[in-house]
Amino acid sequence: MTARVPKPGDLEPIERASADELGALQLARLKATLRLAYANVPHYRRAFDAAGVAPDDCRSLDDLARFPFTVKSDLRDNYPFGLFAVPRAEVVRVHASSGTTGKPTVVGYTRHDIDTWADVMARSIRAAGGRAGDIVHVAYGYGLFTGGLGAHYGAERLGCTVVPMSGGQTEKQVQLIADFEPSIIMVTPSYMLAIAEEMQRQGLDPRASSLEIGIFGAEPWTPAMRAAIEARLDIDAIDIYGLSEVIGPGVAQECIETKDGLTVWEDHFYPEIIDPETGRVLPDGERGELVFTSLTKEAMPIIRYRTRDLTRLLPPTARAMRRIEKITGRSDDMLIIRGVNVFPTQVEALILREDVLVAHYQLEVTRPTHLDELTVLVERAPQAGASDADAAGTRLARSIKDMVGVSAAVRVVAPGGIERSMGKARRVVDKRPKG
Repeated sequence: MTARVPKPGDLEPIERASADELGALQLARLKATLRLAYANVPHYRRAFDAAGVAPDDCRSLDDLARFPFTVKSDLRDNYPFGLFAVPRAEVVRVHASSGTTGKPTVVGYTRHDIDTWADVMARSIRAAGGRAGDIVHVAYGYGLFTGGLGAHYGAERLGCTVVPMSGGQTEKQVQLIADFEPSIIMVTPSYMLAIAEEMQRQGLDPRASSLEIGIFGAEPWTPAMRAAIEARLDIDAIDIYGLSEVIGPGVAQECIETKDGLTVWEDHFYPEIIDPETGRVLPDGERGELVFTSLTKEAMPIIRYRTRDLTRLLPPTARAMRRIEKITGRSDDMLIIRGVNVFPTQVEALILREDVLVAHYQLEVTRPTHLDELTVLVERAPQAGASDADAAGTRLARSIKDMVGVSAAVRVVAPGGIERSMGKARRVVDKRPKG
């Protein structure tokens, strides 16, 4: 694997700023954002008035806790352009969620917002070890999803050569990696494993490819999956974090020299951790729900957006800004099985303890009678025998009971038995009756 450690001169001044310098910049930008939102977005004017606060009440960063949260339903309730803070004619691009539940959530960008996004993405790719002149293979989806275009513009801003492959066409992904010899790939971690499988199917050694760095995001993934990807492809597997409601990818980025959590680009995005039940702001180091306020967005400022992602804030290390721990799950995709909270990533970590099982899995939830039942479908490794895989499945069921606290049936299937995702993996299949 590579060791692309940046020199101090490679960093922007804000990445080396003192806490006082950073705090002063954040407060000035926060005040301007609150004024922008209150003056131009009816939703925020109503929400601030109902909470009894005004922009000028924010005299310190701690005062942000007095302002109301924004939740995903607020975006849907103001569909499509009700949260824009500038005239629609000044919005040069819109992105939207997939709309799998209700109306899609729409976000907008001014030209300045697009430049800011490219800047933070370029900073993120550089923090991951990317340099001008690198060939970057982008296998995130393009279109309304923010991943592909966010990665694309950031890589170009850094001075890289971009291969805009998008998702899908796995055979062609492998062909272009072999022919173009990129050093960096940007993709979901689950699809990276599918690409590695296709390499092997074509008789290629994944560890012998040109890839040196993988920048992986858009879905939770565990340290065990990082280890599995790095061992299988001989690359540095680096985490990136973002969400369209805040800007897209590039909100936070793991640094290659430390790999100790994701540095939040706090000059553009102000993080808080709250108790997901009470909404109380928690001190740094305590685990809770991640909340973001944008500090520089023009088209659609976002105030205290509840991401539903569970993590904690940690002190700075490689950069002058705080880090978030790798996302451990979401407060809204958590399964409750007979009163036990279950996250897919918990099961994934246990799967990856078994050498004869691989990280292609689904959690199937049913309710055949009055109680929920959990079945874990997981693939055996291609080289594993059926009897060894069955024994591993038995051990996995026992580990899930011991470590997670819920009884689960484990069904080990043949290689390729789990449907492959071209983007975010479908980890949960809920077959419970509706209503």
